[in-house]
Amino acid sequence: MTLEELDKQYVLQTYNRSYINFVRGEGSILFDDKGNDYVDFASGIAVNSVGHNNPTLVAALQDQVAKIIHISNLQVIEPQAKLAEQICTLANYDGAIFFANSGAEANEGAIKIARKYGETQFEKKRYKVITLEHSFHGRTITTVKATGQESFHTPNFSPYPAGFSYVDGLDAVYENIDDETVAVMIELVQGEGGVQPFDKAAIQKLAKHLQAQGILLIVDEVQTGIYRTGQMLASNVYEIEPDIITMAKGLGGGVPIGAVMTKHKNILAAGDHGSTFGGNYLSTRAGLAVLEVLSALDDSGQLTETLAYFTMQLKAIAKKYPHLFDEEVGLGLMRGLRAKDNETMRAILTKSMEQRLIVLPAGRNTVRFLPSLTIGISEIDEGFKRFEAALSTI
Repeated sequence: MTLEELDKQYVLQTYNRSYINFVRGEGSILFDDKGNDYVDFASGIAVNSVGHNNPTLVAALQDQVAKIIHISNLQVIEPQAKLAEQICTLANYDGAIFFANSGAEANEGAIKIARKYGETQFEKKRYKVITLEHSFHGRTITTVKATGQESFHTPNFSPYPAGFSYVDGLDAVYENIDDETVAVMIELVQGEGGVQPFDKAAIQKLAKHLQAQGILLIVDEVQTGIYRTGQMLASNVYEIEPDIITMAKGLGGGVPIGAVMTKHKNILAAGDHGSTFGGNYLSTRAGLAVLEVLSALDDSGQLTETLAYFTMQLKAIAKKYPHLFDEEVGLGLMRGLRAKDNETMRAILTKSMEQRLIVLPAGRNTVRFLPSLTIGISEIDEGFKRFEAALSTI
């Protein structure tokens, strides 16, 4: 039985996947079982933040596996406490953290915090959460309902939890707040929704308004966080201090982890929330190693240089191929090229893979680029060389 046959017989077919079999990676290069090399401009959808086979991360994991992989959260976990401290310090945020296993779990935790806040901090219960059109917050029943894309709200999984609505843009948030609204949940750059950043001044205005009204601001940084947008958090870039921030993806460098951070440190009590695996020795040791690598990259100025170089290359592509792209979008190393239409976007993805370059689709006909933050200049150059070879055939 071939690998493809094995997968199709025994794995639920929830992904429209390729059957290229990758067997190892180095930096931003992947190798398949035939020895072919691929430039990875996707990093596992913003997960492999420090690249493949990063020596600092590998050494930390090898060391931890030989000691303790997991105990329950009924005992203190040293790297968990240290990682929480490091995240708060690097983000310059006076908060506390709950560790989960994914972005969806982190967002579920954020919603639970908001719901308890709405129950305990007001005379009349507040429970409604407003999100934005084109947003994406996860695949659980609750986070699917929070996602502002009607295509996700299929009857197949109904009924959905009550209390969620999404609006068309930041201006519409104000008019949709009522006396049952407890929180507004947003991404500062909508990743799945087309790599679309929001205007900084508009975000700051909304944050100030919500604070004055006593309404929580939840920022979903599952994709934007952990230096993806140039600083520890996109919230730092936008110079806001949300009530709740969620993280995942790049935090573990490939090891599953999620985190929900809040300034409301005492809102949850023992028994209000929990996780069997969340924040265990292995995942939090991975998080510490990732932050060691990326904070040093940031402090040295190399991250800023990489961001600028990658952006320059993308802008040049957009200018050179106006018949394929309308504009270049994004922030930091969360970038996109807005294709003329969906058919063009799909053709670019196919042709790129034929040239052994991995890029991603996103909403609004966007070709998405999420390279590892440790990517080198030579890897960037080779990737764009292959990208242009793909574009020349369309």
